[in-house]
Amino acid sequence: MRNVEHIGIAVKDFSEANALYFKLLGVEPYKTEFVSSENVNTSFFKVGDTKIELLEGTTEDSAITKFIQKRGEGIHHIAFEVDDILNEMERLKQEGFTLLNETPKKGADNKLVCFVHPKSANGVLIELTQEIK
Repeated sequence: MRNVEHIGIAVKDFSEANALYFKLLGVEPYKTEFVSSENVNTSFFKVGDTKIELLEGTTEDSAITKFIQKRGEGIHHIAFEVDDILNEMERLKQEGFTLLNETPKKGADNKLVCFVHPKSANGVLIELTQEIK
């Protein structure tokens, strides 16, 4: 793993959250995107080398909507950038981690993504990301 790629934050109201983080960070989001595979709206803020991703579920069965119903708004996941997502997925399986998807899928911000089950990582949802080339 190369570095923390971003921190994902689940929000109820996308417009309110974007306005709040603009005031907090002093920068506009550099990108907003709808991710149809996850039924979420996303926006990305960058401060220095750190990226913050806001996530709003767009359907009742979205993982983000369910997360907020169960736990409320807040940190949803930490994403780590990897050079080779397939090799990293295989390595983590060999180490005993449970992956939430068997193959990478297209995520936001031009990335392939895979998630590690929080029960495998002390209650933290981990996302692996690799730039789509």
